[in-house]
Amino acid sequence: MSEHSIRRVVGGVSAFAIAAGFAVVTGSGVAQAASGTVDWWDGNSHFTRTVSNTTPAEGDVVTVSTKFERKAWTTLEILYGVKDVHAPCLTYVEGSAKVDGSPRGLDSQGADFAKVAGSWTVYPNIDPKSHTFEFSYKVGPDCARDTALQSGMHYSGSLGSGTYDNKGPAITVGKNASTTTLAAVTGAQVGQAVTLSATVTGGANGDTVDFYDGGTKIGSGALNNGVATYSWTPGNRGSHTLVAKFPATAKANASESGAQSVQITDADANSSTVLAPVGNAQVGRPSVLKATVSPAGAGGTVTFKDGAAVLAEVPVPANGEATYTWVPSTSGAHAISAAFSGRAGVTASTANATITVAEAPAGNVSSTTALAIGGNPTVGASNMLSAQVSPGNAGGSVTFKDGDTVIGTAQVDANGNAGLAWTPATAGQRVIKAEYSGAGNVNASADSESVQVAAAPGGGDGGNGSSLFGSS
Repeated sequence: MSEHSIRRVVGGVSAFAIAAGFAVVTGSGVAQAASGTVDWWDGNSHFTRTVSNTTPAEGDVVTVSTKFERKAWTTLEILYGVKDVHAPCLTYVEGSAKVDGSPRGLDSQGADFAKVAGSWTVYPNIDPKSHTFEFSYKVGPDCARDTALQSGMHYSGSLGSGTYDNKGPAITVGKNASTTTLAAVTGAQVGQAVTLSATVTGGANGDTVDFYDGGTKIGSGALNNGVATYSWTPGNRGSHTLVAKFPATAKANASESGAQSVQITDADANSSTVLAPVGNAQVGRPSVLKATVSPAGAGGTVTFKDGAAVLAEVPVPANGEATYTWVPSTSGAHAISAAFSGRAGVTASTANATITVAEAPAGNVSSTTALAIGGNPTVGASNMLSAQVSPGNAGGSVTFKDGDTVIGTAQVDANGNAGLAWTPATAGQRVIKAEYSGAGNVNASADSESVQVAAAPGGGDGGNGSSLFGSS
């Protein structure tokens, strides 16, 4: 009978374990790894089995090696196959198998083993006196935590075979380190829902994150791709201290975010915008569009539109009344809207009205408006905008605009002149418009010009305009 034919299946560690610490970088940060070694004799064969890290974290790579030797002055043995047995939650790292330090392709593998095959002679007294078989595995997320996961090996050789399923060393996967970060919360108001968002590393989909306002838990959210959210509606204004806490799970340690001080303000006041009625509107004749915003106060703008076409964007003054002199160019029903943009502490609102515009009287006189822009417009420097209206003695006013934004309005003097000092606020290509309102039996007219505004050499803020001809 051959020497190995009477070997028994050994089910446990029968020798000793040696631990040595060294640093490794893992998916959870820098951890202290402890290698482990067991050795045993079976007849005249000596086995030394080493695990590079017996306390890995999820995502770490663990290398397992088994060294095979023969007792001196005994018979040599030829090894034909070595199967390394591991926990199913460990995944074999492709290409990692080695024999005596040289890469070796696998003969076969399964969920809980990896095997190499070949022919390796172990001599008792001459070299090679040993052969070492090495396999590497990645620690998966399904590994139980703080639980000893056994390992072992099988082999076949010329003298028989050996089966050592639980020789070890055992591997104990520690819980994941976790971090929790609470996203910045801004603009929160009483009675208005705001989304709290926490990012957690080390957790898993479905794990719970709890959100706290001071010492009070206000709600929870489940992790989805590392992020948990909760919709919170503050009940009172003032300072609130928010924290996101990730409780410990079976696979991860607890963590919590830093405390975030959030100032909750009262909810914005609702605004209303009302368009004043417009009567006797005619083509070519000025009609004043007036939008009254409540509550009154300076800030924000009102954008007047005729259907989808923007007529003007007008700043709202302290009395809440924004006006624009509109000169219809076509008769019929016009859908006029006035949209208030809102301001700090006040919501936006919109008013709509349908205004019927009559044809211009047959006896009306046409007018012309010629816009002139003085100098070379530069940010922060005053520039002259002037308009010459013909016929010159018609009266009325000219509204100057930068695109759709009203710069200001000037009255037409007895010579048909109206003008403003304009201080550009921003550099770039601009379209300046001069819109004559018309007066009496003189129809409205307009002119526009494209101009390049240069940047200020030393910076500076622009402004609107002030009337130079007539009164605004």
